[in-house]
Amino acid sequence: MDTGTRIEQTLDAAIAAAHLQNCPPLLAQAMRHAVFPGGARIRPRLTLAVARACGDPEPAMANAAAAAIEFLHCASLVHDDLPCFDDAAMRRGKASVHKAYGEPLAVLAGDALIVLAFETLAEAAIRQPQNLATLVRVVSAAVGSRGGIVAGQAWESEATIDCALYHQAKTGALFAGATMAGAAAAGAAHRDWRGLGEKLGEAFQVADDIRDVAATPQELGKPCGQDAAHLRPNYASAHGLGPAIAHLDALVLEAIAAIPACPGRQELGMLIGLTAKSFLPESLQRRAA
Repeated sequence: MDTGTRIEQTLDAAIAAAHLQNCPPLLAQAMRHAVFPGGARIRPRLTLAVARACGDPEPAMANAAAAAIEFLHCASLVHDDLPCFDDAAMRRGKASVHKAYGEPLAVLAGDALIVLAFETLAEAAIRQPQNLATLVRVVSAAVGSRGGIVAGQAWESEATIDCALYHQAKTGALFAGATMAGAAAAGAAHRDWRGLGEKLGEAFQVADDIRDVAATPQELGKPCGQDAAHLRPNYASAHGLGPAIAHLDALVLEAIAAIPACPGRQELGMLIGLTAKSFLPESLQRRAA
């Protein structure tokens, strides 16, 4: 089974199971709207790629870890789009959840997806319990108040933003969680994989800054210019588009160099190089060439 199919089938099965017992219909619809159709699924693909590089001895656990990472990412997007934050009307080329279902259901759908991430891990661990505690620690750290997504969002409410901590929490933490979760699901030394995830997270943040400055809403499927509108730090605005693209390329090379020794190291490096090309829309890729 290819990676994309593994991800989509696991997400769909978890969403369907979550709605079997007493879930209000509109909440169920809002949750599915937040997850399908997906974007590039970069984070869960990274989780499965690391698990595969480590031998993928427990594919069901790796699938659950990848799904948990994606559910948490989708939850963060639902909350990020809310009127109290970005007030974004579009996400992934369609109405954001609060525009489609209202603000109360958007808040609840995001909350439910957070819970579903951990339910998915627990369900897989019934058959393979040995790595559950490690996975829960890894995934919860990626999204919590101590340097995870919640911390990243909260930095935007501070009078002064520590840019390094802000970007590491808002973007880098979940990438690090994705790589470490893939390793943990395979029973490998997960801490060795933090550096790869952090470098990829830093690269993706720079790419996101570039897209926000230079892409169009049609290319991204969401509003652009959000950093300037909300007075947030942006690498491309601060340093220029050319230097930002050069920095992105350097970070991708550093990420590949940070891959720990493992059976699939060479294949994973090639995959990361190819995936990084999708960080920018085609029009910006031509500028970078």
